[in-house]
Parts: sequence; C-alpha cells; structure tokens
Amino acid sequence: MGSRLNASGNQPAPTLSVAVLVAKGIRKSYEGREVVAGIDLELARGECFGLLGPNGAGKTTTLRMLLGLSHPDAGEINLLGYPVPLAAREARSRVGVVPQIDNLDPDFTVRENLLVYGRYFGLREAQIAARVSHLLEFAALESRADSRIQSLSGGMKRRLVLARALVNDPDLLFLDEPTTGLDPQARHQMWEQLRALLKQGKTILLTTHFMDEAERLCDRLKIIDHGRTLAEGAPRALIAAHIEPEVVEVYGEGAGEWFAAEAAELCDRYELHGETAFCYLRDASVAVENLRAQPKLRFLHRRANLEDLFLKLTGREMRE
Repeated sequence: MGSRLNASGNQPAPTLSVAVLVAKGIRKSYEGREVVAGIDLELARGECFGLLGPNGAGKTTTLRMLLGLSHPDAGEINLLGYPVPLAAREARSRVGVVPQIDNLDPDFTVRENLLVYGRYFGLREAQIAARVSHLLEFAALESRADSRIQSLSGGMKRRLVLARALVNDPDLLFLDEPTTGLDPQARHQMWEQLRALLKQGKTILLTTHFMDEAERLCDRLKIIDHGRTLAEGAPRALIAAHIEPEVVEVYGEGAGEWFAAEAAELCDRYELHGETAFCYLRDASVAVENLRAQPKLRFLHRRANLEDLFLKLTGREMRE
C-alpha cells in the first residue's frame, strides 16, 4: 500500500483502506536465524484476530514489527493507513497496547496511572479527565480510583492495563496474552470487556496461549511456528478442516494397555502421551461403548477443539 504526504509535506498521511492492518511478506532474522519467515497478515475493521503459536514461534517479533518497534528485514506493513516503520509514531497514536507483563507505575494511584498515560498522547486535561471517569467505570475500578497499584488484585491490574490502553480511544488494540495469570472469574470478566469493545467497533489483535480464549473471542486466527504460517481461518472452520469431529481421551491406570490393544482398531487417528491416550474419530460410538464396558478405565468423550488443532500442527513437545 502506498501513502501520501500531508498538507505540510513533512509526514506521510494515512491512506484509506478497508483493512485496519496489512502486512505482506515480513521477515526478520537475528544472528543468522530467521525468526519471522515471510508472514502475511490482514485485519478487517471490527474483527478479533488471533495470532497463535508456541513459545519461540515468532509472535513477539511479529508484533514488534507491526508496531514499528523493530524494523523488518523485508516486506511491507500498513497500520491504520500509515506505512510502518516510516510513520510508526503516527500509527501508534491510534493504537492501544496491552503487554504480557503489567507495567503500571507503582508510584501512582489507579486514577493517576490513567491521567499520566493520557498526557503521552497530547490530550488536553479536560479530555483526559472525561476519559478517565469513563474508563474507571469500564474497568469496574471506580471505588479503587485512589488506591495504590500494590493494593490491587491481579484481575484489577489487568483491567486497569486494558483501561489504560483505551485512554486515547484507539481504533486497534494489540493484546499480548491479556489473561495470563488470572483466575477463571477474572478471565471471564476480561472476555466480557473485550466483547463489549468489539461491539463498539474496535479491532483487536490477540495473542494467547489459552485455546479456549481464542476459540471464544476470535473471528479469524493464524497459527504460526518457526516464523511461518501453518493455518489461517475461522476457528470452527479450521477445526473441521484439520481434525476429526470427536475426541476420546483415555487416562490413568490401564490407559497404555488399552491403547496398545484397542486404539488401532477403534480410532481413526490416535496418540499416546504420558498416561493419556487420545483417539480422534469421525464417529465415537463404538469406542465409547468399548470403554463403558471397562469400568476400571477413565475416559472423556468430547467435541474436537482448537487445542487439538494447535497440538496437531505444532506438536506436543515442550518449548523453552
């Protein structure tokens, strides 16, 4: 995508586009190792797009390039109509970022963290004050407005980081593992807040290691590993394309023996990991009947999900 100069002729002005973010063939290498190997990305306005991958897949490097914090070795990036990294500062003025690690200022109160952050965007004091009142309500932190950061729970801190990312009323949000470390109640509360933002027309780029989170929130997603795209599309469509519709997990004592004796006969595809046998099936009725006749075995019969797809494409080996 091209750009044009603004009226002063100094800085590139945004070009009009249906897509909020477009990246074509971006690459990045460190010390001779290619970390991102020609990734394409396009986000439509108002969607939640997931970027998924195991540790070391290239997600963080990709995000840094998209934000103009790291220069790509090759490829093109257009963020909110601005060429990146050439006009990254202008583009980032319309972006909100929720990092993996809470980086709130412990010397300030909840309200002060929002006020100070608003000043970074050059907002007038009256604008910031109006925004802060709304954001405290959005984050359900009105009663903690004058509290120090150290007194907040983990869920409160994550809600405040999200609220802070909205202080400039951004068009696009980058959420880097926003619910890591939260308990189930706090995670669900965060999901409700993100759904509310999507209903307001915000666009979200989400990275997460919680596959249920991606499946619930994302309209589309891309799975990457070793800097390359493995699959892209709507979650349920990807699952249907790559995974048998039903899964039976057999676990605990006796699972290995059952796997060795029965899996090849009963399952369309099967794997044994530790003490758990995974059977992937088009029709699980025969396998379930077999297992019900063996009361000493424990098993779970469920629908295939995004985690099954993720593990099939990226493997089950631990990543450091």
